[in-house]
Amino acid sequence: MKKFFIADEDEILNGDVTDIYFLRTKYVLEKLGLANTKVRMEFHAYSLPKGYSWAVFTGLEEVLHLLEGKPVTVYSMPEGTLFKDIEPVMIIEGNYLDFGVYETALLGILRHYSSISTKAARIKALALDKLVLFFGLRALHPAVAPMADRAAYIGGADAVSGALSEKYLGLKPTGTMPHALMLVVGDNEKAWAAFDEYMPPDVPRIILVDTFEDERTEALKAAKLLKDKLYGVRLDTPASRRGNFRKLIEEVRWTLRINGFNKVKIIVSGGIDEDDVVNLRDVVDGFGVGTSIAFPESVDFSADIVEKEIDGKWIPFTKRGKWPGAKQVYRCGDTPDSDIITMLNEAPPSSNCKPLLVKYMENGRIIQKLPSLEEIREYVLQQLAKLNGKL
Repeated sequence: MKKFFIADEDEILNGDVTDIYFLRTKYVLEKLGLANTKVRMEFHAYSLPKGYSWAVFTGLEEVLHLLEGKPVTVYSMPEGTLFKDIEPVMIIEGNYLDFGVYETALLGILRHYSSISTKAARIKALALDKLVLFFGLRALHPAVAPMADRAAYIGGADAVSGALSEKYLGLKPTGTMPHALMLVVGDNEKAWAAFDEYMPPDVPRIILVDTFEDERTEALKAAKLLKDKLYGVRLDTPASRRGNFRKLIEEVRWTLRINGFNKVKIIVSGGIDEDDVVNLRDVVDGFGVGTSIAFPESVDFSADIVEKEIDGKWIPFTKRGKWPGAKQVYRCGDTPDSDIITMLNEAPPSSNCKPLLVKYMENGRIIQKLPSLEEIREYVLQQLAKLNGKL
């Protein structure tokens, strides 16, 4: 018997992770002799979270691996593309019964990935040139830790904390120290000295300075103890003890500076969200962000049949409330504001417009070279730079 209530890879690939009505639909369509009904299913978000003018499309690589070997064709935006509401991000073409049961898993992958990546991108855009470290795994089921680290990193986080990120993603994990170290040792300076003694040289000496005493006092003690080896201090002060967090940070900064430690970085964490980033970005060097990225507002993708093949011709065909017909999105400038939606095979509006949906899979075979993790992240950052801070 399983000790954790999680699906394994085979159950996902076999279509066992699905809603029961898809299995019932499959059974009914088979009984009706409609097993070979060819459709085009579009994935889109007809609305984005309140205040969002764009989102980041991620999860494509896992989707392609899920559909690999199945007789379907997939058109998609490249992973990491910023998109607007209504725009199709992906189209699956094939006999409905060959992929219909995977709708649950496909939407789960795209929604979860894109929601985390989008929030990470928003935080990174607001943080400007300051570090963003993703510390959100404790807010999630451990089974999805590598996926969450990947989604956050693609979205723009500069580093992730998961110990498995090196094994699965090739990312060296980053982290400071928990309060538990000081509490178990029982003395903050003794704990800091031990951390410095036993950690490899390539681990930055970032000291947590709010365990037993005033943040200003602990920061100065850490600086005097480690001197030039101290990279930075982290303030994880609980909200109940913060008062005005900005003024507290400024006090720590001032104290370090007048004592000759002006090179020491200040990292803040603990419930950090967009407003905190805007309020603190000019007085800190980095943010440790957890729950707000790990549990963001959802980018609510849905999947709808938008065309059906009848007598060898594709006929626009969908439910009310959605735009019929398989569609293409052309980017005619640098940002999603320039996008124009057309029919899938329609000519571009002008010569400077680039089609965003590309054929990634043909009859179950991946036909595009998939970019590396670093390449996807860089693609996201390049797009963010062109937004001029617009969220």
